[in-house]
Formats: sequence, C-alpha cells, structure tokens
Amino acid sequence: MTTSSRRLSPLKWTDVRIDDAFWSPKIEVNRATTLPREYELCKSTGRINAFKLDWKPGQPNPPHIFWDSDVAKWIEAAAYSVATRPDPALEAMLNDVADLVASAGRPDGYLNCHYTVVEPGKRWSNLRDCHELYCAGHLIEGAVAHFQATGKRTLLDALCRYADYIDSVFGTEPGKIRGYCGHEEIELALVKLYRATGQNRYLNLAKYFIDERGRQPHYFDLEAQVRCEDPTKHWTGGKYEYLQAHLPVREQPEVVGHAVRAMYLLSGMADVAAETGDATLLAACRRLWNDTAARKMYVTGAVGALHNGEAFGRPYELPNESAYAETCANIALAFFAHRMVQLEADAKYADVMERALYNGMLSGVSADGMKFFYVNPLASAGGHHRQDWFGCACCPPNIARLLASMGQYIYSTSDQAAYVHLYIGSETKLNIAGRAVAIRQQTDYPWAGRVELVIDADAPAKFDLMLRIPAWCRKHRLALNGKPLKAPIAKGYAQIRRTWAGGDVVELSLDMPIERVAAHPAVADNAGRVALQRGPIVYCLEQCDNRADVRAMLLPDSAKLTARFDRKLLGGAVVIEGTGRTPDADDGSLYRDARSLKTTPVKFKAIPYFLWDNRKPGKMTVWLPRG
Repeated sequence: MTTSSRRLSPLKWTDVRIDDAFWSPKIEVNRATTLPREYELCKSTGRINAFKLDWKPGQPNPPHIFWDSDVAKWIEAAAYSVATRPDPALEAMLNDVADLVASAGRPDGYLNCHYTVVEPGKRWSNLRDCHELYCAGHLIEGAVAHFQATGKRTLLDALCRYADYIDSVFGTEPGKIRGYCGHEEIELALVKLYRATGQNRYLNLAKYFIDERGRQPHYFDLEAQVRCEDPTKHWTGGKYEYLQAHLPVREQPEVVGHAVRAMYLLSGMADVAAETGDATLLAACRRLWNDTAARKMYVTGAVGALHNGEAFGRPYELPNESAYAETCANIALAFFAHRMVQLEADAKYADVMERALYNGMLSGVSADGMKFFYVNPLASAGGHHRQDWFGCACCPPNIARLLASMGQYIYSTSDQAAYVHLYIGSETKLNIAGRAVAIRQQTDYPWAGRVELVIDADAPAKFDLMLRIPAWCRKHRLALNGKPLKAPIAKGYAQIRRTWAGGDVVELSLDMPIERVAAHPAVADNAGRVALQRGPIVYCLEQCDNRADVRAMLLPDSAKLTARFDRKLLGGAVVIEGTGRTPDADDGSLYRDARSLKTTPVKFKAIPYFLWDNRKPGKMTVWLPRG
C-alpha cells in the first residue's frame, strides 16, 4: 500500500482538446512534419532497424548504447499525437515500430539492441557509462504511452517483462546487484508503469534506484574494479557529482552535474515522494528545486550552463554565448516543475514550467519543424544554427513528445478545486466534488493577456476555480458573468469559490507591459545589462532585423519601448521596438579615453527568443547593456 501526498492530479493529455492560436499550429507542424521527419531519420540512421537484431560483428553502423532511447521517445511522441489528432498513416507507422521493438525482447525479458547483438556477454557490466537502464526507462515510457493511446498491449507486455527482469536483477536482496544507472530516467518511467498497471513492484523498484544512489561502498567503484579498471583514472576521477551519485539523494545540498540527468532524477524523486508520502524525499526535492530556480536557471527557463559535462556550474554562473542550456535539460526542468506543482499546489512551479515551455523548450525546434537546437545559447556571434539531426539525437524526439502531450500541463484537479496552470485555448471535462464539469478556455495568450473561461456543470457544483496569476504580472483583473470580481490569492492562484451554474463565464485580464529584467548581481555576465520580456516571452535582438551591430547596442533606461503584432514574422508574433544607442565608428584604437566615446541613436527590433535562427543567419543577443 502507498500513501499519495499529491495535492493535485494532472489531467491526461487525452482529456484535453487544444484549440489555440499559438500552440495549435506548432502541434500540427509536430504531427505533420516533425514526427514523420524523425521517423525517416531514425530509419535511415539504423536506429529502428536495429531492433531486427540482425547486425553481425564486422558490419558497419553497430547499434549504439543509446539508440533505443531515441526510438522510444519517438514512439511516445507518436502515441500522444495519434491519441489527440487522429492520423491513420502515423498510427500505422507507430504500431509497426512498436511491434518491432516488442519483438526484440529476449526470452528472459531483456530488451536492448546494443547488448543483445554488439556486446552480448556484457549486460549490466558498466551501469555508470552505458545507458542500459536509461534506455529501458524510455522504452517503458513509450510502451505506457502506446498502450494508453491505442489500447494495444504488445509493447506494454514486452516492457512489463523487461521491468520484471530488471526487478529480478537489482535490489538489496541476497544475490541481486546493488546498482543503479549512471544516466537517470528509469526512476520516473517505473512510476509511470506502476500507475498504468497498479503493480507495486514497479514503484518499489523506482524507490530502490533512488534510495541506493550515492551509498557507500560506491557501486560505480565496485563495478569498475570488476572490469579491472581504476575508477580514479576515469574522467570523473571517482568524483560522482557529474552523475548525482556523490551522496545519497536526501543529503545532496545543491543541484550539480549533468543537467538532464539531474532533472530526470528530480522528476523521479518527486514522483516517488508523491506516491509514497516520503517527506524526506520531498524535502530534498524542495531544496534542490530552490537551488535550481534561484541560482542556476537562465531567464529563458534553460538549465545547464557548462559545455564541459553538459552540466550545472557554480551558483550564478550563467554565461550567455557559451551557455549549453541543452534542449533536453530545459524540457526535463518543465517535467520537474509539473510534478512539483502537483505536490505543492504552488504557482511558483507553474511559473517556471511556463518559462521553460515558451522559451527554452520552444527554441529547440525551427518554425517549420525540420531543424533542431541541441544547445541554446543566449548570445551568438553568428555561427550557431539548428541542425537536421545529431549523432546523439536525444533532443529532437524529446521536443516532439512534449509538444504532442501539451494538454496534460494545462489543468489539474483536487477534491474541491480545478486548477488552471497555463493559459491555452482548450476544452476539457473533469470531475470535481462528484460533479461532471466542463471548462472551455479561449485566449490570445501569450500575445495578449485576456483569458475567458466558460464553466459548465451537469448540476450546480460548489468548488474552487484556481487561476494562476503569473509572477511576471503586476496587475490583473477578474470578472464573473460580466461583473468585476475580487478573489483572494492562494499560493499564486486567484481562488474563485462559488456554486457554479451552466454557462458561467470568468474573464481574467493580465497586464502585459514590456519589462526590463535584471539578473542577480552575482551573475557576472549580466552586470549592467537588461533582458526584455513581455508576458511569458523572453526577447532577443537578431541581426537580420537591425542595422546596427546587435552585440554592441546599448539600451538607455529612458528609451521608450513599444509592442506590436507583426503578422509577417514566421506566422505572426509580437515584436518589441525602440531606440537604442550604438557606438560611433571605430577609430582603430584598442583602448581609448572613455570621455571620447560617443554613441548614436539607432532604432531596433526585438523578436521572441524562441524564433531566432529561422531566417537569415547572423548575430543574436538576449542581454543588452544599459546605456
């Protein structure tokens, strides 16, 4: 038996129909272009056919240790998509891939292409480096999504057999391996499998992997010695902060190491805390969340500052041009935030989720759905561009699965309340206080701050409607059936308590002025600089829109800034325009008397950060010096 500590329950992606001027076109591009494109790339690079298990030693292109995860994320993304937007061709493609993956399972349940055909005698020999359990986690997530979308059990049954086999191998019982994965992911996947099947052993296995992490004697040292290796000679040098395995998770004082791994681990920790009521695990989640959001997150909702190790840096170490800010890490931060808001019902988590979704995640895919960023810097000298694909292709299918499942991030329920976390045009039906309730949301968000929600109940229903008031919003207004309404704010949500009748209309208006955002004084790269933000959208200056060098432009505090909707910009977007100042012509001197410096007014245009590098290549910057 478990005791859930979740205050809220998110709606499934299948329970929400999105009809939104901003998100619907992006979700459609994902379905019609990105998913077929990723399928072809997984096929042409050998990832899908690897599950035929027909590779032989000496042949080229051996299945890589992490290929399984790329296909698994594509399965998950395609499953989400066909469940919400029927597409017979995509569904047929999905079912074929799912059947092929399921066929690769071994008689004992094991399912991994690389270790079946490339190194068949080395199962579980290098958990630190080789991604076996990571791949298993993504396969589990794909299997759960496929079952929930199609009702077909072939892939789910195969992954249940694999999970059962893993459970027979790992644990504290005599004869089992007391190991865990160097790249976390299976922890959150096992909780999904538990929720889909009701089998407690999967939750217990997830808890084991979390509890065992970082204990002494250190498992990664022990397995290295079995391989006749000196763990101190490895590039980590036995210092396992990179893998979040330097200490037991409840003792870790700050978030460190590889950012994607850290965010997946924290998502799994939040899931296990939610299902078991483990207060010590929840306390660790809170502590590591606070360190992430208050000291190590970019204004775009990106995390992982350093190229070296794709890792977190020191507190406030947030360089702009050399930022790593991997798309997968930004997505995983949104996953962690989504889990924390269910646990705490606190809008601060949804605020970060929104920041990551509209900026750090969405920048990862081009407007046409064909090219991708792995790295998301906040400044560029003109040489950083999206690519068709990557040798390590974790990011493209990760973006696809998030876009295809956007519906699950908008609403949550408790016994007596309906929560609206994101303002996205949509319809949903839910049960609150024993009543069937429908919510229809209409909005031009994020370009405008007006949101209309129509509430229908099958009979008069008393419950709280909780509307997030974003942290960026300084002033908001509410109306009920056309009359002004005042509502108390509870942990960042406007709380409207009433007995709802059919057709009640709530209007929320969020003021959206252009804001100059300053960084903490300890962020050295942003000293004396500001970023522009309007609503949830962070802006940048791209060279193709500006005559002056955007990397040399100053923005006076007194400069007037205006916002307008530009219909010609990549499907339409609000841009910010104003007048900055640019240094006068270079006289050739490397250094000069500061009193001789002169600047000239110059008009500028800023676009949403997520849209940069979709047009003519050139320089880009988010942060502008105050001039």
